[in-house]
Amino acid sequence: MERVDPSALRWLIGVELTNYRKQAGASQAEVGKALKISGGMVAHFEVGRHLPSPQQIDVMLSHYGAPRYDIDRLSYLAGRADKSSWLARWNDVIPDWLRTYIGLEGLASHVVTYAPLVLNALTQTREYSAGVTAPSSRVRPDQEERLVSLRMERQLRVLTGENPLHLTMLLEESVLDRPIGGTPEVMRGQLEHLLVLGERDNIEILVLPTAIGRHDGLEGQFSLLHFRDAEDNLQAQSVVYVEIPDDAIYIQEQRQVAQYTRNADQLREVALSPAESAAAIRTRLAAFT
Repeated sequence: MERVDPSALRWLIGVELTNYRKQAGASQAEVGKALKISGGMVAHFEVGRHLPSPQQIDVMLSHYGAPRYDIDRLSYLAGRADKSSWLARWNDVIPDWLRTYIGLEGLASHVVTYAPLVLNALTQTREYSAGVTAPSSRVRPDQEERLVSLRMERQLRVLTGENPLHLTMLLEESVLDRPIGGTPEVMRGQLEHLLVLGERDNIEILVLPTAIGRHDGLEGQFSLLHFRDAEDNLQAQSVVYVEIPDDAIYIQEQRQVAQYTRNADQLREVALSPAESAAAIRTRLAAFT
């Protein structure tokens, strides 16, 4: 179940146009001249403020010497950005930096996420999610339930459709022991939910034992998003999302993305297997029953 958000598509296209232009050594003014528009409008294209037409994308990428495959690929993406956003009803409670991520999540084919403190939103029960949200100095009390409902809506991306999102969640063992929600029943329900999710073909839950000590994920939480269509053809370049207090960092430079990809692979190597991770969850669950 793909979730198209026009603003996320514009952002994704802008990132790639910027990378191609820099690789070609061209200025925004030079590109604007080729398009018969201002260099300022080219800048708007690159930050996702405005969407270039497929014809403008063709002119830009041809100017950069990009291969025809990439021209057709980005033109195809641009053609999908005229749909209304499914996020519209949450516009007033989602900051721009988070909206971009949720939009990208809706387009992604595979998300690899490292969870050092709490479970990823795509795996939370409603009760656990409410416990994560309240009390919080970052969320107004009158918006708590709406944010929880948004997380539940996002979960349809991994739970429904012919090509659901593939999710790999690498979580610290301590996350399983951190009480969230105020009552044992909340954690019992959450642990049971993780076991059910782990049985799905498109979800991997991998626990990182505390006993392994230092590992590359300790630098902080991150999510690595990959974009491929049903035929496994690359739609867009991978992106890394790093959330910080009241903001986020989006890493698009492919050399840095490759480093995060290696880090994620290294974390998989030291994590428990899916079966061992499920056993670790059952051990915690037994304590509640």
